[in-house]
Amino acid sequence: MKRKVYSFFLVSILVLLICSTEAFPLEKLNREVLDKSLQLGTSFLLSNQKESGNFTYEYDWRRKTFSTGDSQVRQAGASWGISLIYQDSPSALIERAARRSMDFFQKNSRLRRTGSRYVVYPGDTGGRTGTVALCALALIDFLRVNEGRINEEDSRYYRNLLDEYIGFLLEARDKNGLWHSSYIFLTGTPYGASSPYFDGESLLALIKAARYLERVDLIPVILDSAEKGYWKNVALARKKEKDSPVTKGYFQWACMCYFELALSGWEGTEQYADRLIDLAHWMIDVHRTLQRTRNTAYAYEGIIPAYYIAREKGRTEEAAKFRRTIEQGLAKLCTWQVGSPWANSFIKDTPTDDPMAIGGIQNHSRESLLRIDVAQHQMHAVILARRYVYP
Repeated sequence: MKRKVYSFFLVSILVLLICSTEAFPLEKLNREVLDKSLQLGTSFLLSNQKESGNFTYEYDWRRKTFSTGDSQVRQAGASWGISLIYQDSPSALIERAARRSMDFFQKNSRLRRTGSRYVVYPGDTGGRTGTVALCALALIDFLRVNEGRINEEDSRYYRNLLDEYIGFLLEARDKNGLWHSSYIFLTGTPYGASSPYFDGESLLALIKAARYLERVDLIPVILDSAEKGYWKNVALARKKEKDSPVTKGYFQWACMCYFELALSGWEGTEQYADRLIDLAHWMIDVHRTLQRTRNTAYAYEGIIPAYYIAREKGRTEEAAKFRRTIEQGLAKLCTWQVGSPWANSFIKDTPTDDPMAIGGIQNHSRESLLRIDVAQHQMHAVILARRYVYP
């Protein structure tokens, strides 16, 4: 029995060593790697956008087969991803893609009697609050680029659409100051317990609208929901379970929120820089993001903002720790991108010129499925790294 356990232990270590060697062919992450990754990822998202404006949900690039599944939230996230790329690198091509994706959700939405707007995603039987929040985020980051650039009629159209989505998010808040997770398609009536994902997405939409599009009327709601979200999804969740799945779901959204709040200068936001840095330590030391075997791009959407704030506050040891994690973790994930010069052997062993595959990101080093949300999260992490770590 002892011999079997010992043999299993040795085999496990060997597998880990092989996987580790496979995962890190990059000697060092740098701006060249990130620029190429963003170029490839942009191509992937554009190639996978349908005529209708939404995206191919999942594609197995080795088998050349499409998944029959879909996700309204991840589709809306891809729409936001296009707007984030457009904000980073504006071009007519990306602007057209952003407009098509936002218009798709507008066409597949309804107004409540109150005048607020909610998405009715084709083929689904009910709505998810995160879908509306991500549609709002796509509009916010699109409008941030185009203030003064697009004609007055278009600007008014998209601002009105955003206000209608935000109106729904305000109506979807529950009695605890967070968000109902679902809504009924027929009436748009919100219901259901809150979700850490949707709490974070909804809060981020309100914060960015207030900071960048002059919706300062939202600040009292923002401060209330930020505090209540912290206590429910971070403090109490971690007290109940050290490596809490609730905190993991809230993590990158909370970090992006806390980053915006820390830079806002609003009264009552002083604590969020410390909370952001604390969450980054949790992701590294407790959730152990570097030891995870599936794609963890979401972690860097939070750790990169924490790195920037730690550096700006002179917390050099913490900033150095965060940077080491970013360099190691994001380098690994860049090798999971189809078509990358730095791709791992699993990808390089099957050369492809398939435009539906080039630039896609695998969810595992040796699995050939490409999903839109994996690409969206990783491209956002790459954008943040280019902006705050490798400018």
